[in-house]
Amino acid sequence: MPGIDPSIISHSLCVDPMFKPVSQKRRSFNNERYEAIATEIDKLLKAGFIRNLDYNEWLSNVVLVKKKDGRWRMCVDFTDLNKACPKDSFPLPRIDQLVDATSGHELLSFMDAYSGYNQIRMNEDDEAKTAFITDRGVYCYRVMPFGLKNAGATYQRLVNRIFAAEIGRTMEVYVDDMLTKSVTAEGHVPNLRNTFMLLRQYQMRLNPMKCAFGVSSGKFLGFMVHQRGIEANPDKIRAVIELQPPRKAKDIQRMNGMIVALSRFISKLTDRCLPFFKALKHKGDFCWTAECQAAFEDLKAYLQQPPILAKPATGETLFLYLAFSEAAVSSVLIKEEGSVQRAVYYVSKSMTEPETRYPGVEKLALSLIVASRKLRPYFQSHPIVVLTNQPLRQVLQKPELAGRLIKWAMEISEFDIQFRPRTSVKGQAVADFIAEHSNPEVLNLSTGHVHQWEMFVDGSSNRHGSGAGIIIITPEGTLTQAALRFDFRATNNVAEYEALVTGLKIILNMGAEYVTVYSDSQLIVNQVNQDYQARDPEMIRYLRQVRSLMSRFIRISREHNSQADALAKLASTSDMKLPRTITVFRLPISNLSEDHQIGVLIPEPKEFHSCILNRKTPKGAQKSPPPWEHRKTPKGAQKSPPPWEHRKTPKGAQRSPPPREYRKFRKERNFPFNVTDT
Repeated sequence: MPGIDPSIISHSLCVDPMFKPVSQKRRSFNNERYEAIATEIDKLLKAGFIRNLDYNEWLSNVVLVKKKDGRWRMCVDFTDLNKACPKDSFPLPRIDQLVDATSGHELLSFMDAYSGYNQIRMNEDDEAKTAFITDRGVYCYRVMPFGLKNAGATYQRLVNRIFAAEIGRTMEVYVDDMLTKSVTAEGHVPNLRNTFMLLRQYQMRLNPMKCAFGVSSGKFLGFMVHQRGIEANPDKIRAVIELQPPRKAKDIQRMNGMIVALSRFISKLTDRCLPFFKALKHKGDFCWTAECQAAFEDLKAYLQQPPILAKPATGETLFLYLAFSEAAVSSVLIKEEGSVQRAVYYVSKSMTEPETRYPGVEKLALSLIVASRKLRPYFQSHPIVVLTNQPLRQVLQKPELAGRLIKWAMEISEFDIQFRPRTSVKGQAVADFIAEHSNPEVLNLSTGHVHQWEMFVDGSSNRHGSGAGIIIITPEGTLTQAALRFDFRATNNVAEYEALVTGLKIILNMGAEYVTVYSDSQLIVNQVNQDYQARDPEMIRYLRQVRSLMSRFIRISREHNSQADALAKLASTSDMKLPRTITVFRLPISNLSEDHQIGVLIPEPKEFHSCILNRKTPKGAQKSPPPWEHRKTPKGAQKSPPPWEHRKTPKGAQRSPPPREYRKFRKERNFPFNVTDT
């Protein structure tokens, strides 16, 4: 019997002795299936793959599965035997990495082993455990059969041992699927010669009907690979396009399974399939709605022209676009080829009910985490640049707002990740991804122009204090609002300038390049626009700061700025209870101070000792009197009566009657009155 020498490798079951042997009862079949079983038994006996067995402890039944050509394939039901076998933890290669390593080569040769599993011998001590029963008797396998629990791991261990010197250089191997590749056509023949030498040395046989040599493209592990990149398997796309509208829940489940196989190529997959998920949630009657049909047709239209994914070069910088919707987070990993951006991988994931309540920036952070987990090999071997106009870097570097941000920041700290503002779009696939997740009024993809950020500012000063309101709207429409309370005295004009300068510093720190600012102060607007001349020295200093920070300034009427105006008045009045989405931040010193610094509005947590440290008097400075010092009476002066002194009744005078409610209360409880009830 030809095959792999048992001294090189053989398959052992390693059955757990704690499991008792199971002997299945023989099943009955019709005459057609009995004939198919008899034919297969004769072939296996002639090839030397099985032998007769006189005594057995383990016994399994045969199972027949019809092939596409109408013939029968005989398998053995090793369910009980597999339960008693521990799992072999030998790793299988990642399909995505193998496909990436295969694309981009000029010539390819695809090879498939002939009955690959049957070329490995069974361990002699375990042959009897593979026994199976038919109407002609009991047989056991001498070679490794299909259906055993760890057969795939054993075969992968074999091919890794045989082609160790070629894997990753001229070959890629996944179990019994083998591929020889060459960057140029001239180098393909020498690579094939090395492959054939190894096959002959270890006596491994190929199936010529399933081999293709010296081709420019072909199917490998469910993908179409060629020199230009990676395409989806046309057979899988055709199967989805030819689907009829589902008539029951199982049809939707089957369709979802087919779509998941193409998930790498489908932008915002979860959002596209959301109507299907909703239809599966109905526990009662099946309901295929108009929304489901529209999503079904949209998916078919998308698959008519699926994208060709690019293969990243070793160590190449990759770019990541992030997006989120009401129900899902999505991302696309891209590479730049000259002036064009090409997609490498699309990622999408539905959000849980608590995750849908995350703020917009945290949803983007969640999208980054999902991408880093799904695309971990890319993140480990490539520098990643995240393109976003949101303050994602600042949030992940100062994650005091929520414990999950600390965890996420630590999780991605092992990768080489940088954050940059989103610029013009250089590829149609990337443009489609951004357009699906953006407001069309915000981003003009045809020209590559990014809409400006918008900021509304207003200051307020009254007898209770002074403060400012700031509202920032990102190009994606995310709204950030804050109220500032000044710990220094400020006039209305100073408060307006403080709001403007502080807001500009914040928005520039968030990565904005083009800003449209709205204010309702006529004086400030005209001074910045040089319609008015600033004469006050303090106003001149503020004006210099504004002109150095600001690129464009637009004046609007007061009613258009009512929200920022309300925040300013709120901050200047007092420390009030606010909704959780609005926080009052304190500004301890003026922007005119030389040591003034400001960052993104993320409030720092107060430690228990911060209040004590803040009250300490610097060394050499005079201590301020305690809060009760003003109550002391100067020496020799007459003490003022206590606050309750006026309540005492003069000696000999008649006391005033108690309040009506008090008298009623005493009567109800039969309490005696100390004064006359009038």
